[in-house]
Amino acid sequence: MRRDVLDLRAFYATPLGRAARVMLSRKVAEAWGDARGLDVLGLGYATPFLDAARPSARRVVAAMPATQGVEVWPSGGRNQACLVEETALPLPNAMFDRVLAVHALEEAEDPAAVLAEIGRVMAPTGRLIVAVASRDGFWAGAESTPFGHGRPFSRSQLERLIRDADLEPAGWTRALYAPPIAMTAGWAEGFEQVGARLWPRFAGLILMEAVKQTFAVKPRGHRARVRVFSPGVLSPSPAGPASARKVPVRKAPATLLDGSPLEAPRSEPSLGS
Repeated sequence: MRRDVLDLRAFYATPLGRAARVMLSRKVAEAWGDARGLDVLGLGYATPFLDAARPSARRVVAAMPATQGVEVWPSGGRNQACLVEETALPLPNAMFDRVLAVHALEEAEDPAAVLAEIGRVMAPTGRLIVAVASRDGFWAGAESTPFGHGRPFSRSQLERLIRDADLEPAGWTRALYAPPIAMTAGWAEGFEQVGARLWPRFAGLILMEAVKQTFAVKPRGHRARVRVFSPGVLSPSPAGPASARKVPVRKAPATLLDGSPLEAPRSEPSLGS
């Protein structure tokens, strides 16, 4: 069962949740850069990390699973969030250039089906970032945070799951090196810099980027019946007895250009005569 949307919102309002928001948002910005003119989809509970894309993106949609619940987002503006069935998104094929999935796979009943549905709505040149709790990290066992619920993943498990959905992993990184304790929120930046060098394996999150695989379709020939003329229909009829007789052909005498007859060449004396 998924965590309620009210619990998720309450966590990201705490100092520890704000620190997690900053660390994760930075990784997304480093991977994607500016989203100017792009269509962006957030699946799960990705609204804390979509605010940076709203001013420049052409379209931003926050899709929240029905078992989690939905909230109005953004506050004070036109709502861009919707309640969806995570394995049957009410969205057209190949619509989004960027997809961010946060709190989407850990508590999903069928993570492979969720990724397959994401692949359906991704554009052929689209890019996906999946953020999940790391199996080796401290945050996977912290039930006071949303990352301590559901199934955590290792890098190889997440990579295999993405490939099974016909998506191709393009890169990965880690985030959240600070212990999931409220008193460490003020030093989250320092933990992030030191932890990436000293204990990278114990990061709280794994972020993996994937692209959509597209294959060229080679046309295959098929046999087809066509009507053709039979060779025997238009064969010439055999010649009669009269046509079998030979008719002598008389050759015309050779002439010059002025019409005078061409004479046979005279024999010239040889050099030895």
